[in-house]
Amino acid sequence: MLENFEFDACAQVSAPFAKRETRPKFLDFFSGSGLVGYALAPYFASAWANDISPKKAAVHLANHPDTPLHLGSITEVSGSRLPDATLSWASFPCQDLSLAGKMEGLRSRRSGLVWEWLRVIDEMPRKPPILVAENVLGLISTHGGQNYRELHDALLSRGYFIGAMVLDAAFFLPQSRQRVFVVAIKKELRFPPHLMDDGPNYLHPQALITATKGLSGWIWWRLPKPQPSPVSLYDLLEKDVEFDDDKKSKYNIRLIPEHHWRFFINNNIPVAPGYKRIRDGKQVLELRFDGLAGCLRTPAGGSSRQYLVIKTPGGVRTRLFTVRETARLMGAPDDYIISGTYNDGYRAMGDAVAVPVVRYLAKHLLSRLARRHE
Repeated sequence: MLENFEFDACAQVSAPFAKRETRPKFLDFFSGSGLVGYALAPYFASAWANDISPKKAAVHLANHPDTPLHLGSITEVSGSRLPDATLSWASFPCQDLSLAGKMEGLRSRRSGLVWEWLRVIDEMPRKPPILVAENVLGLISTHGGQNYRELHDALLSRGYFIGAMVLDAAFFLPQSRQRVFVVAIKKELRFPPHLMDDGPNYLHPQALITATKGLSGWIWWRLPKPQPSPVSLYDLLEKDVEFDDDKKSKYNIRLIPEHHWRFFINNNIPVAPGYKRIRDGKQVLELRFDGLAGCLRTPAGGSSRQYLVIKTPGGVRTRLFTVRETARLMGAPDDYIISGTYNDGYRAMGDAVAVPVVRYLAKHLLSRLARRHE
């Protein structure tokens, strides 16, 4: 049952044989379907989470029944009532930073909720020593990097050193999904020098270098470069799924640009994903041939649903991704419970953070910073 859960920070486990939790605790803001909590679980224990969407919260609760979840706006959250934690994670709304949106920036109604997150941090009796803010590339690229600089200065003024990096889910999964991860640590927290580089590395594209030029309190985080995953898009597909009927498949195929169609037919490519777009006033189905799905987006309209064009013994057919396939593209296991309609499930995954990216960050950086705090 969904309701507003209030966490009693003073409550303690009184059972004489209760297992002692040794993982450092974390708070999960804008927690959505709970993939961040799932990804961090080997290294951090979830102490509290919040989200405003009942449908996403239903997925979260189904998979994390022991995590106290506040269902409601972050504007309703009081930092003074939250449990003590080592890490605070915020995957704050991206709509006003995305190229698909109006790019109104961090002073807008939705992406501007990041300031509510910082307000909650300010109200906590003890600020978490580690903060992570995650968002789309627009955080560093829009308005000449001004959005990032505002966030950086806000964190700096609160006593943190800050570094940002860009990681792509394509290192781990057959999905093109670049995201910015801002990792801030309390200035007094000492950490191993090998976690910091003396200049930009593969984590720091030019847009980030430009946005951060001359900033105080900046850290060039260093993580080992992941080895690309051998898992292909075709490997992740469910094989017993109905295709579009002949009429719809033929209609979709007619939308494919001729040069895309020739390339697909004349090469050993079993499946090609694509989005419908408007080009020169006409709708087309543009395919990609790099072995990756396009970045999953939420189903706000027909153009945001990603199609698959698949070679079968009976000819070329089309269909949409299934909800389970979107979960696999985010690194969620097949036993991860996803409730609701097709659109509900697609939205729960399309708005999430890829599991192996978060886990890689936790393994190579966040857990090591947390050990220094203990």
